[in-house]
Amino acid sequence: MKKIFIAAGGLCLLALALHIYLALKPVKVTPGLREMARIDVRQPMSAKDAKTVTTWLYKEKGIDHVLVNPQTQKVIFTYFPYQTSAQQITRDFKAALPYNADRFMPTEDQMASAGCPVAAVNFGLQVKRFFTHLF
Repeated sequence: MKKIFIAAGGLCLLALALHIYLALKPVKVTPGLREMARIDVRQPMSAKDAKTVTTWLYKEKGIDHVLVNPQTQKVIFTYFPYQTSAQQITRDFKAALPYNADRFMPTEDQMASAGCPVAAVNFGLQVKRFFTHLF
């Protein structure tokens, strides 16, 4: 009976280890993968400016969705990293449009205190964060 419990416990640990490995391995960039980025405009924006930015971004290769808030001067967009990168979009944005803008990158302190807003509601990422801090 003791051997059965040891064997069952070993199988459970093996299954748990396999699950953790599969859940936490890096995500490969595939055609369907989307990422989100933010550009902060460092000057006042009007509704016309927001429309100009939105129209320009939607014409760029790899852009999926665009949100522009002229009151906060923030441009948030999703894109397909298989086709482009946030750095490339930001460079093209700054070169093509007459706005003083920079890509928003949270500091380590901001990520440590608040983390990713998407990760806050993603159970899998919460488990990953737990095991990262544990080991």
